[in-house]
Amino acid sequence: MVTVYYRDPHVQVTSDAVRVDGVSYPVTALELVWHHRGSGTTRTRSRRLGRGVLILIISILPLAAIVCAISLVYSASDRAAWGLAAGVLAVGVIGALALAPLAEVPLGWLDRSYDRGNAVNELWVRYAGEDRLLLRTSDALRFGQIYRAVQRAVEQHG
Repeated sequence: MVTVYYRDPHVQVTSDAVRVDGVSYPVTALELVWHHRGSGTTRTRSRRLGRGVLILIISILPLAAIVCAISLVYSASDRAAWGLAAGVLAVGVIGALALAPLAEVPLGWLDRSYDRGNAVNELWVRYAGEDRLLLRTSDALRFGQIYRAVQRAVEQHG
C-alpha cells in the first residue's frame, strides 16, 4: 500500500517516490536529503518591506493617539477646557474600542507574511550519486511540509 505524505499540484511525496513537476525520484534511490537557504528574490524583499511598513503603521497610529491625548490634557488650563478635553478623550477611547476588531485585518496580513517567509528555501537530495535541487520556494510553510514529508518517506525506507 502506498502512503501519501504530501500532495499539491506540483509536488507529490509518497512512500514510493517523490514527484516534482512531473519528474519522479524513487524513495529507495534517495541517499541524502537536506535543505539550503538560497538567495532572496524580489518577492521576498518586497514582502519584508511590506511587513516593515505594516508594522510601522500599526505602531504609529496608537502612538500618535497617545501624544495627541497628552497634549490635549496638557493644554487644558481652566475647568471648561478640562471638560472639553475629557469629552474628546472619552470619544477617542470609545472610537478606539469600536475600531479594535478591525485591527484583525492588518494583524492577519502580518501573520501570513511570516508564514510565507523571508527567504528562498531549497530542498536538495542526493540521487544516483548526484546532488539535485528538487524544490525552490519562498513559501516557508509549504516548504516545511514538503521537507518533512520527504524526510518521513526516506526514514520509512531507511
